[in-house]
Amino acid sequence: MSNVAIVLGAGSGTRMKIEKSKLLLEFLGKTVIERSVEAFLNISDVDEVIVTVREQDLETFSELITDERVTFVIGGDTRQQSVKNAVDTIDSADLIIIHDGARPLVREQDIENTIIAAKTFGAAAVGVPVKDTIKVVDGDSVIVDTPDRSTLFAVQTPQIFGFNAYKAALQKALDDGKDFTDDCRLIEYAGGKVRMVEGDYSNIKITTPDDIAVAENILLNRIRR
Repeated sequence: MSNVAIVLGAGSGTRMKIEKSKLLLEFLGKTVIERSVEAFLNISDVDEVIVTVREQDLETFSELITDERVTFVIGGDTRQQSVKNAVDTIDSADLIIIHDGARPLVREQDIENTIIAAKTFGAAAVGVPVKDTIKVVDGDSVIVDTPDRSTLFAVQTPQIFGFNAYKAALQKALDDGKDFTDDCRLIEYAGGKVRMVEGDYSNIKITTPDDIAVAENILLNRIRR
């Protein structure tokens, strides 16, 4: 048995206002997708990496990432469908490790800590405590609730689950016509529980053009330490 990482790279660059995949943008000499994949190739507990890609990006991604432990799968129209396409290629595994390809600054320490938690509790995700006070509003934008900030985390990736439990939860979602944008929510929907592992605020998601400059600064600060 083995642990398999799925790196989701089939998204578009719509919010980046570019035609090509945002994962092909470079900062400090490497593309976003290269940095995201390399983070998992450096983890001894990860045996294989599957990258979901858009069909038009397959050739470019495969030329950039040539490690024999990496394979590519065409993604779907939604996050859940992309994960399913990757899952369908896996015969068996202990853990499935799901990561946003647009998070190229995930720390190896946080990956390892989340793997340890998933081995112990069956499911785990990395995240950070919410800094701002959160307000719940109604349809008229009137505040109706203020959750206790001490109980709130912003979830990131990786999110890690027992492979068989994840497959069962995925099948339940499909049977019920559900399409979740968060894998923890998929597990929760199936009645499972997920352990939160505190990570780092630097594990940002590349979404807008400004995020590339922020990522460069974060990486430069790490190099200087």
